[in-house]
Amino acid sequence: MKKKINLTNMTSVIALVVLCLVLSIAEPAFRSFGNLINIFQQVTVIAVIALGINLVIFTGGIDISVGSVVAFTGIVMGKIIVEGGMPPFVGVLAALVIGLLCGTFNGVMIAKFKLQPMIATLAMMSMARGAALTLADGQTITGYSEGFRWIGVGVIPGTQVPVQIVFMIIFYLIAFYIMRYRKFGRYIYSIGGNEEATRLSGINTVQYKIMAYAISGFCAAIASVILVAKLNSAQSTAGLDYEMDAIASCVIGGSSLLGGFGSVWGTFVGAIIMIVIRNGLNLLNVSSNLQKLVIGVVILLAVLADSLRHKDDAK
Repeated sequence: MKKKINLTNMTSVIALVVLCLVLSIAEPAFRSFGNLINIFQQVTVIAVIALGINLVIFTGGIDISVGSVVAFTGIVMGKIIVEGGMPPFVGVLAALVIGLLCGTFNGVMIAKFKLQPMIATLAMMSMARGAALTLADGQTITGYSEGFRWIGVGVIPGTQVPVQIVFMIIFYLIAFYIMRYRKFGRYIYSIGGNEEATRLSGINTVQYKIMAYAISGFCAAIASVILVAKLNSAQSTAGLDYEMDAIASCVIGGSSLLGGFGSVWGTFVGAIIMIVIRNGLNLLNVSSNLQKLVIGVVILLAVLADSLRHKDDAK
């Protein structure tokens, strides 16, 4: 398994390098330092969401509710901080708890009540989006303090490195350590590889699947905090299509939709590839409609490659 993962990671890195070279030649502005920083700022939210979804995919599941959870937790945070006048940490804590609860609910429905992951998370997608729309009542919540906005727009003193990028890297380092060196990571991979065999070996597969979905919801809430701090606004329409970009990042980075293998850093590379494509198309003045077509083709090719890999493994 390890060799397959490493090979897939290398393929993703090579694809990213080739993509960057092509875009640098087609549009010199792409390789400017300012644009590179812009790419990493754009990738932060999707990369954090993808980090959580990746754990779910490792178990053989899927989570399409994260975009709505981003909107819901953002509105709750805005209601508490801006309209309620509470300290920012109270709003952030509430958002994180709600994200965790949304993910836990998904996990319980899937692991304990045996609902299909697509159906359970589709229901949560609708409920969270509906809750966001109801709470916001069509309004955009703005007017956050500079201290809170530092999360999204601040830079490390003495550098031009945005704080949000540092947070993203720290999250990925923590996830890498857990998935590689702790039993939680081994069990998550094992569940995706063969859930029944994992259960028969004495591992509480229900508990670990619930934990995977809970972390996915938690990561969506973290992404919401970064997004609201960056934009200085919370909107009930936030997070639209974020789940598709995040899932595509995982698949492009080598995670199998059938579960069982993939890597944290592969997903990180996949997220960068997604944003680089969008950034390059914007610089080349490609229409937003055509961009969706291109992204759709990229996702299709990534899923097709995953399918072909499994066919080769089955032979």
